Amino acid sequence: MRIHNNGSRPVIRWLYTGLFMVFAMVIIGAVTRLTESGLSITEWKVASGTLPPLTEEDWLGEFMKYQQTPEYQDKNMGMTLDAFKKIFFWEWFHRFWGRLIGVVFLIPFFIYLRKGYFKGSFAIRLLFIFILGGFQAFLGWWMVKSGLAYEPRVSHYRLAIHLSTALLLFSLIWWTILDIKYQRLTHLRNKFPGGKRLFKIGFVLLCIQIVYGAFVAGRDAGQEINTWPLMDGELVKSTAFSGENRPFYYNLIGEPIPDAADPRQGFPNNGGIQFIHRWLAFLVYFWVWALWIYGRTRHMRSDQMNALNLLLLLVHVQLALGIFTLIYHVPLVLGVLHQAGAVLLLMCALYFYHQLRGTE
Repeated sequence: MRIHNNGSRPVIRWLYTGLFMVFAMVIIGAVTRLTESGLSITEWKVASGTLPPLTEEDWLGEFMKYQQTPEYQDKNMGMTLDAFKKIFFWEWFHRFWGRLIGVVFLIPFFIYLRKGYFKGSFAIRLLFIFILGGFQAFLGWWMVKSGLAYEPRVSHYRLAIHLSTALLLFSLIWWTILDIKYQRLTHLRNKFPGGKRLFKIGFVLLCIQIVYGAFVAGRDAGQEINTWPLMDGELVKSTAFSGENRPFYYNLIGEPIPDAADPRQGFPNNGGIQFIHRWLAFLVYFWVWALWIYGRTRHMRSDQMNALNLLLLLVHVQLALGIFTLIYHVPLVLGVLHQAGAVLLLMCALYFYHQLRGTE
């Protein structure tokens, strides 16, 4: 990575700060989702929305807007103003933290750019990261809008896109840090070709699993079929892949059964996406084991094996968190830890592959 030597330390500290803040953003987003706070703010005010309501009149105005939403009318009818303030806080804090990330990223960027710390395409990559962060904010509002019209929940497709973009942003920042810290050794480019192919196949599975985690969260599928390893006594829930009244692929993407009386609504059938999320977890689990065995038998460097050892530990923890989150009906703490575990698993996998490409 082309960067001026005098700027490597401050730039790395700056990027680590951004990495931590994006990680925290994902955690805050998980809390917002699990506390069902995401639809409490019905408008997107870029500047004026920075501050929460400051007077009782302002609070009543926000509450009246929320009372017009499907979530209030279908799920929270009779909610008190104090209860509304609690869910409002998490959505406001989620948006506020996103704005803070933008400020923390942009101001040092221009300072370091003026000092000449960035060379070549490095400035372009950082600018792309900033633009992606702004686009992520837009996606957040696009997601929220889907829950303000008909259903008392956001679209699970938009939730998956919002989460995936956040993790892409996190990954780009992390990869940039690794590029600065570790010089790539081109003569090792063709070493361990089998390990690289194995990694790429499994990494695709990991990304799909993260998307299905968002599907499960968006459809509240974790609140159904809370038994493990069987699904209410069956290996595959008998209704999970029912084709009655709808195309079969609807079961694979969490699309509800159409309701003839009201096409905007539908009957939930979340067994399919929960089944896929369960078994993709085991495919990811065995993929990590396969990588670890490959590394051991090919006598990889100590840093690479340390990454694989950590990856193996994380996948065990993540699998256990997933099981307990399910059987205890998605309590807040376990749900948040499970999402954090997915981020750490992704982070460790990227570190391993960065070292596998030929670095030391």
